[in-house]
Amino acid sequence: QVQLLESGGGLVQAGGSLRLSCAASGSIGSINTMGWYRQAPGKQRDMVARITSVGITNYADSVKGRFSISRDNGKNTVYLQMNSLKPEDTAVYYCNVVSTSFNGYWGQGTQVTVSS
Repeated sequence: QVQLLESGGGLVQAGGSLRLSCAASGSIGSINTMGWYRQAPGKQRDMVARITSVGITNYADSVKGRFSISRDNGKNTVYLQMNSLKPEDTAVYYCNVVSTSFNGYWGQGTQVTVSS
C-alpha cells in the first residue's frame, strides 16, 4: 500500500509564501516523476509543477518565477516552495507520484487559501 502524506497548506495573505511537502511511503518501488496539481472550486485539476528523478522540472505558465519544485530522493519527498502568492492560487493542492512502472498515486490534498 502506498501513502502520500502532504503538509504545509494554510491561509496566507497575497504576496506571502508557503511551502508544501509530500512524503511517499509504502510499496511504491522506484519513483519517476513527482509533482503538484491544484484544483479550484468548479474547475478541473491542473498541473502546477513536476520534477523527474534526475531533476528536470516543468511549471505551469501561471506559476513560473514564483513557485519552485524540488525533491529529496533519499526521503521520497517532494517540495513546492510558493512565493508571491496571489488570490488566484487558492485551491486544493494535490501531490502526484508516478513510479518507474508507471503506477500513479495521489495525495489527499491540502488547502491553500490566499487572501487579498
